[in-house]
Amino acid sequence: MAKRILVILPAYNEGSRITEVIAAVHTHVPGADVAVIDDGSTDATANRACEAGATVLPLPFNLGYGAALQTGYKYALQHGYDALVQIDSDGQHNPADIPDVLRRVTGGEYDICIGSRFLEGEPYPIPALRRAGMVLFRRVASWILGQTVTDPTSGFQAMNRRVITFFSRGHYPVDYPDTDVLVALHHHGFRVAEAPVVMRPATTRKSIHAGLRPLYYLFKMALVIPLNLLRREPQETVEMPDSGQP
Repeated sequence: MAKRILVILPAYNEGSRITEVIAAVHTHVPGADVAVIDDGSTDATANRACEAGATVLPLPFNLGYGAALQTGYKYALQHGYDALVQIDSDGQHNPADIPDVLRRVTGGEYDICIGSRFLEGEPYPIPALRRAGMVLFRRVASWILGQTVTDPTSGFQAMNRRVITFFSRGHYPVDYPDTDVLVALHHHGFRVAEAPVVMRPATTRKSIHAGLRPLYYLFKMALVIPLNLLRREPQETVEMPDSGQP
């Protein structure tokens, strides 16, 4: 039996780009369903996503990136999807890379696969402060996970139902779900992989790491990562590993 796949796109005022992104997802993953989490947009994001054939999950106001993602996870869990892919709705992530990232999960060898922009060289210029934070937490993640992690801040991810369940019922961050999430996954026995992907520079969307936000990000991760190493979710929230069989 074929696995049911859901691609989720958290979106805030991405009406000018969302149609193109959804069309590309349908082209490269024709058997997948698409859900756009409209995070309180004030433009035509919801209408254009609906016209493009996506399911729209509206939030009452702008709740933040992490909250939008968890809305998608809960929807996937409730509707029985076997695997989920998350990409940005601004066109930064290339939907053509979805099949390769997803294959690492649906094959049963890994529970979650991160699309890394750094496995095949530097993608584009990154501000110095943000780059310093990425290098720091890349080393932290690699040390804790016991494997090389090149892009712990990537929002391009594929995951199986076991991870979907964990993210839906656990303490998922509402603002910056990055290195701390990978640490929590490893701490609870999930298998993490990376796959090379192409990422384009963000266009008009203001980055969640813009301005002084990287300083807050560094401070938060320094507090949360040790806590995630101590926290243990109830056993019922962590399902047995996926065997990879239909």
